[in-house]
Amino acid sequence: MHVYYTQLIKMLSENRKALAILIDPEKFIPTKSESFLKSIPKDTTHLFVGGSTVPKDQTEATVTALKNYTTLPIFIFPGDYTQITETADGLLFLSLLSGRNPEYLIGQQIKGASKLKDSALEIIPTGYILIEGGNDSAVAKVSGTNPMPQNAIEAIVNTALAGQLLGAKLIYLEAGSGAKRYVSPAIVSEVKKTLRIPLIVGGGIKTEAQKQEIYNAGADMIVMGTAFEQ
Repeated sequence: MHVYYTQLIKMLSENRKALAILIDPEKFIPTKSESFLKSIPKDTTHLFVGGSTVPKDQTEATVTALKNYTTLPIFIFPGDYTQITETADGLLFLSLLSGRNPEYLIGQQIKGASKLKDSALEIIPTGYILIEGGNDSAVAKVSGTNPMPQNAIEAIVNTALAGQLLGAKLIYLEAGSGAKRYVSPAIVSEVKKTLRIPLIVGGGIKTEAQKQEIYNAGADMIVMGTAFEQ
């Protein structure tokens, strides 16, 4: 049952936008969960937990600690299959469409499949597209792939469309953690015009003005992270 996905679609149909806060377990102190949750925006609708490199069991410890203080849905945003934990509510089942490394197109998904076969997690297939953000992102380093240039709008649009046609339920445009520039409104607008599924945009969005600019360009959900890391 896709309870949380259905809730997201309903929210968007009512012209309400979603906001996810991304928490990297490597940079998070579980004992500070309560104070952290008090610091995030009141319009937060989801929590994403994950990172490009996270030690074993750290994701589960982070999710468990957060659940003591929030009822917000918590989704795993995994850098690799070892970050899967049943303590979360859901999982973004990512395929890195912008790269050509088979390990992150399908390899990691195969490694995680046996874990997920009988899982209670809500699994949402997600087309993940890395966009150049002005820095050397951890995603690019770990995956061994290059981000798509911001001026390659047609290629980005077609990549997003291919993800939708392959069965993705979400498309995620990502400039990378700590990006110096976020995904441009022009890219967001053109991709949104093409899709029939929700569009997520993250990386480098730090201020309310930037957030509103990307919402206005067509993003259905924005992901913010670095601005709230301790």
